[in-house]
Amino acid sequence: MENLISLVNNIQRACTALGDHGEESALPTLWDSLPAIAVVGGQSSGKSSVLESIVGKDFLPRGSGIVTRRPLVLQLHKIDEGREYAEFMHLPKKKFTDFAQVRKEIEDETDRETGRTKQISSVPIHLSIFSPNVVNLTLVDLPGLTKVAVDGQPESVVTDIENMVRAYIEKPNCIILAISPANQDLATSDAIKISREVDPKGERTFGVLTKIDLMDKGTNAVDILEGKSYKLQFPWIGVVNRSQADINKNVDMIAARHREREYFANTSEYKHLANRMGSEHLAKMMSKHLEHVIKSRIPGIQSLISKTITELETELGRLGKPIAADTGGKLYAIMEICRVFDQNYKEHLDGMRPGGEKIYNVFDSQLPAALKRLQFDKHLSMENVRKTVTEADGYQPHLIAPEQGYRRLIESSVVSIRGPAESAVDSVHAILKDLVHKAINETHELKQYPTLRVEVGNAAVESLERMREESKKATLKLVDMECSYLTVDFFRKLPQDVEKGGNPTHSLFDRYNDSYLRRVGTTVLAYVNMVCASLRNSIPKSIVYCQVREAKRSLLDHFFTDLGKREGKQLGKLLDEDPAIMERRTALAKRLELYRSAQAEIDAVAWTNKVLGRDSLVASSDRELRRVADKRPRGGGFKVRALFSSPPGFRCSLLLGCRVRVFLLSPFWSEDKRRINGVRPCFCLWSLRLLRHKGSFLGKFLNFSPFG
Repeated sequence: MENLISLVNNIQRACTALGDHGEESALPTLWDSLPAIAVVGGQSSGKSSVLESIVGKDFLPRGSGIVTRRPLVLQLHKIDEGREYAEFMHLPKKKFTDFAQVRKEIEDETDRETGRTKQISSVPIHLSIFSPNVVNLTLVDLPGLTKVAVDGQPESVVTDIENMVRAYIEKPNCIILAISPANQDLATSDAIKISREVDPKGERTFGVLTKIDLMDKGTNAVDILEGKSYKLQFPWIGVVNRSQADINKNVDMIAARHREREYFANTSEYKHLANRMGSEHLAKMMSKHLEHVIKSRIPGIQSLISKTITELETELGRLGKPIAADTGGKLYAIMEICRVFDQNYKEHLDGMRPGGEKIYNVFDSQLPAALKRLQFDKHLSMENVRKTVTEADGYQPHLIAPEQGYRRLIESSVVSIRGPAESAVDSVHAILKDLVHKAINETHELKQYPTLRVEVGNAAVESLERMREESKKATLKLVDMECSYLTVDFFRKLPQDVEKGGNPTHSLFDRYNDSYLRRVGTTVLAYVNMVCASLRNSIPKSIVYCQVREAKRSLLDHFFTDLGKREGKQLGKLLDEDPAIMERRTALAKRLELYRSAQAEIDAVAWTNKVLGRDSLVASSDRELRRVADKRPRGGGFKVRALFSSPPGFRCSLLLGCRVRVFLLSPFWSEDKRRINGVRPCFCLWSLRLLRHKGSFLGKFLNFSPFG
């Protein structure tokens, strides 16, 4: 569990490094969601002495007035052995073994942020102390509450400090360590007053009573420590700090702790409470409670981080990449944006995005329906056939069959197909044009450059116009071809009926009788229907070849040619981005880095805890492994491979069959002492059902692949 506190420590350090201090901002904050212990107290309440007693070292600045002017994030790390040392986050490569120098560095770093005035700042200082005499714990030491501004400070400093403290402790994830002196009336305690405002039920507040040994004779703090005077959810803890005389004499902290234990053990009023009094007990209890709170908050933090990462990535994607400074970089950026647009456009046509299916609908529904609406049977009515055949014969009637009449009837019918053909070309053009607008809207990179967006849209539409004209010419040529040359075989295959087809011995009147003309109309209609069926197949081919295919191949070719002729300034005008967007992008990138770092930290801790706590994964069903192995193809099988890159990191390869091989890259072992192929395994057999479960602990790491 100790790694949970280290987890929060690392995330807090990352927050500070990347500018997330929990302040109100247009950016999402991770700091506010992290459990923390805030140390709150008024001036001269003994707050600094409590912290030094927990650490066992003199390291905090002392003096009159407001000494703590910036929050101090104090991270304690217990080490097994070795010399105690301290590290500051702003000086990562420097170790402080002299804690007097630690005090000086706190003062200097405060002055660097606030100047040598008495101003305060909410930007925290991060201090890590490594010692065998501490417990794993993180505390945030806040400036002491005051009622009067001292010389050199603005009158607003009293309110500023109170607002800073309240901003920390009002967050639901903050644990409040309220420091109150026992030799003052608890009703006047600044720490209790402000804690009660933000935590009226005392569910997050730990009360610490200092200066118990300095109370007037005949008085004691038993009622407070037993929770009778002011009840909190957690028991009060009393501490006895070093006196000012002890501090002046440099009394050792270890000796001071020993004296504190003796005080509570030997004082009759507090003897029954001695087991839960003192700074050592305070540190252990706060460490244990902090671990418990962190553990309970981890799922919520994980959910928040995942959600925020998605939101940040979405917004960064919407804002796009930063602009290059040189001409080549600008040209490359424009070409890349155009490539993304072109790819989006092709995906619409290829069915990976919606919209391309509308083109098929034109060919499958719109064109056939338009051809049916031509109503050739009405055009080939008895009266029209008689009129056309008679006019075609002129003054000299046909001898065997009215060939000219046939041609005129066929040509006049086929020509009417030009309308549906042109309509199909225009419909496909409209769809292609609409897909251009869709692809532009879906190309997030174009949204940040309005001028480039307009230029690309205009260039694409101009190309489609040229393609439509070419397609219309090619498609109408198909119709004209059917008019210019008739399919002779169609007529040769018709049944030759002399009496019905015409006989030169018949009179002219007989040749134009209804039966004869009806046969002519029927023959023409059959031929025209054959032509329609042919054009119904060939028109889509022409349209796809001239429009769809060309749109996929060369939609922006003319634009690229023109782009290569432009100067750097002209290219810069295409990439006209708002400076505010550039600043926003930089801030979002830093915040995204923070959240990804936090996610990696949490995943590493969660992974370790799950691995160490999952005995159920050891020795699973051998029978099911064999059952699946029996289904392997001849000469091969299936390989299940799990590759783990996050700590503790091991690679495991399971060969389904009669044996299991485990290759370990981490130095920890299971209780199973068997060896497989000379290797002591961490996991012997895993349930195949668990492995196949996508939502399981291991499922997302698995990759199934056949092998021979």
